[in-house]
Amino acid sequence: MNRDVPRVARERKTLRFMIEIYCKGIHHQGVPLCRDCEELHDYAMARLDECPFQEEKPTCKDCAVHCYQEDYSDRIKSVMRFSGPRMIYRHPVLAVRHLIDGGIAGAN
Repeated sequence: MNRDVPRVARERKTLRFMIEIYCKGIHHQGVPLCRDCEELHDYAMARLDECPFQEEKPTCKDCAVHCYQEDYSDRIKSVMRFSGPRMIYRHPVLAVRHLIDGGIAGAN
């Protein structure tokens, strides 16, 4: 799939920052990521590469196609629960865009 699609590129960036925040806060690492967080990041990026929706991609929670394996799904949910509230302070523009993307996708 096309990595240059703006919606997907933004989601890549958002996921990377969320995983970094989580890794720093929970594993006390951040950049570079610990092995577990790097593996999760690589898995999430691979899933984005394969997303059939691309520019029309909803947020994962609102998607009809659940492409994450259960273990990875649980891990990314933990990352988002921890990092979501912190994103507004660390990366406010991405945080607001992520909320808007979720709001728009949830309205359909």
